[in-house]
Amino acid sequence: MFLRRRATQAEYFDHPDRTASELRRHYEALNRINRRIRFERPFRVWIPELLGKAACGNLSLLDLGAADGLLGRELTAWAASRDWKWEFTNLDLCPVAAEMDPGPRHRTGSVLDLPFPDGSFDCVIASTMTHHLERDEDVVTHFREAARVARRLVLICDLHRNLPFLAGLWAYVGLAGEGRELRSDAVLSVRRGWRTDEWRRLVDAAGLAGARVWKEHGTRILMSLVK
Repeated sequence: MFLRRRATQAEYFDHPDRTASELRRHYEALNRINRRIRFERPFRVWIPELLGKAACGNLSLLDLGAADGLLGRELTAWAASRDWKWEFTNLDLCPVAAEMDPGPRHRTGSVLDLPFPDGSFDCVIASTMTHHLERDEDVVTHFREAARVARRLVLICDLHRNLPFLAGLWAYVGLAGEGRELRSDAVLSVRRGWRTDEWRRLVDAAGLAGARVWKEHGTRILMSLVK
């Protein structure tokens, strides 16, 4: 049955043959879409909810798969409007992302082997990054590594795999006037997305006792671990 299992086909912009100029245009297009869909919203809602507003005054955060750091910039500005100081470190595997990140803290590296000591950050977050991992064992390692370097909270958000969302995203990206490659990748991203039972199984395999998995609005799947 269609979408019963997640796809493992590589996305167009994950291919190593993509040029630096192609990747820059891709990140710029993603940023346009992410701003429109309010991709920072789950973190605005759930970080204060899970930690408590009193704990949000001063936080260090690591964003996994951060691209050019847009999520961190959006959340830093939002936190500042509440007199909170949120300080981000951005990590991405792609060197082009580091060149595009205007922030002072960017590391190039893999989510499977984070270059930080245990408990380095108050919060570790990721937005629509996990579906880029193909193998279940890599996702388990990703979850463990995120938990290892987090002192207080892990919050990971990705795409929920279902047909209405796939169709809606395909139409939305097309109406937004984005290119054929990005439109194809948007559909493939949903096909590479997750169901809640799949993430619960992988969370259990990672040994993250007390972690919670849930879906929101038929489009997102989230995992949180409060330590």
